[in-house]
Amino acid sequence: MDIRLLRTFLTVVEHRAFGRAALASAMTQPALSKQIQALEAQVGGRLFHRGRHGATLTDLGTILLPEARDLVRRADALAVRMNRMARGEIGRLSVGFGLSSVELAPRAVAAFRRCYPDADIILDDMSSQAQLERLATGQLDVGFVRLPVGGEWGRLTLQTDRLAIATAGDSPDDPPPKNADVVAQWAAARPFVGLAQVRGPGLASQIEGLCTALGVHAEVVQEAHDLQTVLALVAAGVGTAFVPASADSIAPAQVVLTTVDHDAASWQIGAVWDRHARNPLTVNFLEVVREVAA
Repeated sequence: MDIRLLRTFLTVVEHRAFGRAALASAMTQPALSKQIQALEAQVGGRLFHRGRHGATLTDLGTILLPEARDLVRRADALAVRMNRMARGEIGRLSVGFGLSSVELAPRAVAAFRRCYPDADIILDDMSSQAQLERLATGQLDVGFVRLPVGGEWGRLTLQTDRLAIATAGDSPDDPPPKNADVVAQWAAARPFVGLAQVRGPGLASQIEGLCTALGVHAEVVQEAHDLQTVLALVAAGVGTAFVPASADSIAPAQVVLTTVDHDAASWQIGAVWDRHARNPLTVNFLEVVREVAA
């Protein structure tokens, strides 16, 4: 049923006269009468009695009135909702993050929620590879991943992270060396804890590359399935660990992180999205990310 015709019908009901309704609708009375006739043809009967005292509803018009009000109200609400979706104010956004963005990604999401409180945003922890796979299938809108990535993705470089050596701060007698050249000697006599490769394949590859470059042989005595547990094991004195320097934001107070000054220890983190996607929420979220990361 034509919403435009229903609006004209409701205007006549409100003003109780075709002439006044035409004036309120900024149209001629013959044009308004044609619209009412078109609506009457759709519903199969007359909607108004017209007389000296104006226009009054027929029984059919009385039945149509609540239905027309409901349809017009819902059409208006839909138009408002679609306009808000087109402006990226409401809708659903799925965001992924990994170990190196454990501080930045939640901060960006919190800032986005403050700017767009009616948007539904989901934040999920997964590896960079898993994020790229979900971006490819449309299950994810934005991912915070290790760079570089393929040219098919839109990307925004945000920060540089690097490996650090995590140790228990209550054992300051022999702290990790800041000089990368002597890390191998220092590490040789110490047990290590590590993150299971399946939980952090990118981090595992980075650690392997650094150990190869420095000639480090890290004896891993225990593995954990999340970074917080790795840091907790370090705090408990089980061993030392290679972790992202950005993990300082979630490390226990008694854990000290010493960054490793070596090219093989650093990598870039960026926001990545499908450049062909047309989700306005993604555009707004990326603007917030730029501001947060600046």
